[in-house]
Amino acid sequence: QVHLVESGGGLVQAGGSLRLSCAASGSIFRINDMGWYRQGPGKQRELVASTTSGGSTNYADSVAGRFTISRDNAKNTVYLQMNSLKPEDTGVYYCNAEIVTIGAGRYQSVYWGQGTQVTVSS
Repeated sequence: QVHLVESGGGLVQAGGSLRLSCAASGSIFRINDMGWYRQGPGKQRELVASTTSGGSTNYADSVAGRFTISRDNAKNTVYLQMNSLKPEDTGVYYCNAEIVTIGAGRYQSVYWGQGTQVTVSS
């Protein structure tokens, strides 16, 4: 059993900052890629940023230069530092992780957090 728990969402004015955290727990052998997705009102879920276990990162064009993804492998935690927030960044942010559980060999499964609301007012 694996759980991803997000925290750090909230209401912020445009231009402000928020930091999201996502901690994975359970029968974890190894975590491969981790990432953040978001779903705005009336929109499809989209990738915001991702990071490999080695620290390589990837960003959506809309957030590059404003958001920074990082991870602490010892704590099984991924972070998303969001600066210069815009109203269009509003949405539910979901943590995602590719995890190999204990006893699963090389087989990995994808897990999702429950989501955390980010609202940016203009």
